[in-house]
Amino acid sequence: MTSPLRVGISACLLGQEVRFDGGHKRDRYLTDTLGQYFTWVEVCPEFELGLGVPRETLRLEGTADAPRLVFRKSREDITERMAALARKRAADLASQDLDGFILKSDSPSCGMERVRVYAGKGPAARNGVGLFARALMDNSPLLPIEEEGRLNDLPIRENFIERVFCYRRWREGVRAGFTRGKLVAFHTAHKFLLLAHSPKHYVELGRLVAGMKPGPIAEVIRDYGALFMTTLRVKSTAKKHANVLQHLMGFLKNDMDRADKTELLALIDDHRRGLAPLVVPLTLLKHHLARVKSPYISEQIYLSPHPKELMLRNHV
Repeated sequence: MTSPLRVGISACLLGQEVRFDGGHKRDRYLTDTLGQYFTWVEVCPEFELGLGVPRETLRLEGTADAPRLVFRKSREDITERMAALARKRAADLASQDLDGFILKSDSPSCGMERVRVYAGKGPAARNGVGLFARALMDNSPLLPIEEEGRLNDLPIRENFIERVFCYRRWREGVRAGFTRGKLVAFHTAHKFLLLAHSPKHYVELGRLVAGMKPGPIAEVIRDYGALFMTTLRVKSTAKKHANVLQHLMGFLKNDMDRADKTELLALIDDHRRGLAPLVVPLTLLKHHLARVKSPYISEQIYLSPHPKELMLRNHV
């Protein structure tokens, strides 16, 4: 990376006392672990709207498609004010070189999904999206966005952080200027990472690259970037990882004896069956691949998509 990763975040998650009750929701995984790799760009739509701290609680009312943002007791409706600020803030953030965004869950302004929406006197439906979160997602559809609560799910955490690093690499390529050769090299370097998410999408991406015609390629670059980020949102599975690991083993067919192959295949099968985390067969595979002096292998992002200190491939 040529500069620190820049990730937007709901300010309360960093310990800023901007919540309705004057408190915060500091998340130590975000501040203490990811904070070593991310430069945070703080946002609190309610505070920035001038609502004050502490303040009366807000909630979404009406329908999930067109909710109203209303103060719970006074019944003041501030939907238009928040919507205007959210659109302006989302547009501003799009120009701030962000690589991702982490939102506060359950918030009527920042909640990404399953926010309570009240209709009448019955129980709230968990089908809403916060007004700022909606504006952010609409304005920056390729930006990796997650909620702090969902990041407690280890596969979701791994997927989000992987997408943040990939999005930065993609944007650096765009900024530097993709030529046909550079786009081919980018696609090649991400081959096995993409296969671990969706072989179908990988084939589609390959067609885009192979189908480049003489002349400007701006449209191809735009379409590739959109499909690239869409592919990475597809959930990786143990089965897909196992297939990728076996594919990579093919580069070792002349460099491994029978015992080494048997050992590695057994570990790959353990991962496929949910008995071992990905890091176990992958570490042994990388040990053997170190003997293969191949730029094609050494440049594969799949082997090291993010800092090993984050320990993201250690879950089963």
